[in-house]
Amino acid sequence: MAGTLYLIPVPLGPTAPQESLPANVLASIRPLTYFVVEQAKTARAFLKAAGTDLPLQELQLQELNEHTKANELDRLLEPLRAGHDVGLLSEAGCPAVADPGANLVALAQKEGIRVVPLIGPSSLLLALMASGLNGQRFAFQGYLPAKEVERTKMLRDLENESKKRQQTQIFIETPYRNRAMFDAILHACQPATRLTVATDLTLPGESVLTRTIQVWKKQTPPEIERRPTVFLLLA
Repeated sequence: MAGTLYLIPVPLGPTAPQESLPANVLASIRPLTYFVVEQAKTARAFLKAAGTDLPLQELQLQELNEHTKANELDRLLEPLRAGHDVGLLSEAGCPAVADPGANLVALAQKEGIRVVPLIGPSSLLLALMASGLNGQRFAFQGYLPAKEVERTKMLRDLENESKKRQQTQIFIETPYRNRAMFDAILHACQPATRLTVATDLTLPGESVLTRTIQVWKKQTPPEIERRPTVFLLLA
């Protein structure tokens, strides 16, 4: 029989796994020998903190990231086909959500391999929970275009869709471009549209603020540069 692919959440920042992961998740990690990870170095640091039954040097880590080619995915399933359980790790948060691990999960599902998602922090859901925006109808848009003209058009399209469907739009940005994204939203969106800026979720500097665009324009911009941030808007 094939093994099980466990989707293992990782803390959203430099905190101990024991502070944000349930005991049963940590217990699921310990006996595993095989892992698929974004970056081996940071994965080893996480696994050392989480605790494993085997010494770190005996664990089998294979990388899956933006540099992995489609024809290389198949070999990552070999331990599963051989009957071994495998843990899939993202760099932070839940694997396979805005994460290259989704491609491996899709292949595992195609082959009928059991996939088990484990409980852990998701910045997207935490931000939505604390936003006060529509939590019944929402859409995650991932990363928006980096070029100004394309980004502005996308923001206006998302705002129109939000107004039409009363749908919360959720998106993220590379941390060093957070301020540019914030400024672009204020420029593109209507005064009455509500914007939530959720920063450093689960970390000591956590902040979740919801204001209308009109109010945001009158306030000092939030300190979000180079800090993990989720943006949500509702027209």
